[in-house]
Amino acid sequence: MTKSGFSDDERAAMQQRAEELRTTKGLKGAARIARELEACVEAIDGLDGVDRDVASTLHRIVTEVAPQLAPKTWYGFPSYADDGGVVVFYQPASKFGTRYGTVGFQEGARLDDGPMWPTVFAVVEVTPAVEQRLRELVAKAVATA
Repeated sequence: MTKSGFSDDERAAMQQRAEELRTTKGLKGAARIARELEACVEAIDGLDGVDRDVASTLHRIVTEVAPQLAPKTWYGFPSYADDGGVVVFYQPASKFGTRYGTVGFQEGARLDDGPMWPTVFAVVEVTPAVEQRLRELVAKAVATA
């Protein structure tokens, strides 16, 4: 921890977010979409091992199941947004030196299931069952009421 209360990794993530905003400032329409897609693909390409497998799988699933979501980065994470708001993202284990990466869903995801439901899923391996579950979650996240 630093004096600010944030770890060096957390401060780096905040700096990445500021850079993401700077690189798209002033861009509109197709130019912004292209830059955000490029940043997402670069973030995935920069990963190794299981992190890269999960991020690549999630990218493919979102492209197939929810093409209306726009690829981008969010704090350096590969993310997918609807009207600018992140719906689903992948937080690699390597980002903060954790035991597993997570696929997370933000408030815009329609995963509601009674009074309590999960929004973050640890992934340690991509298997057919994991891929199917991610496919189901993404589909549910973007389903209309």
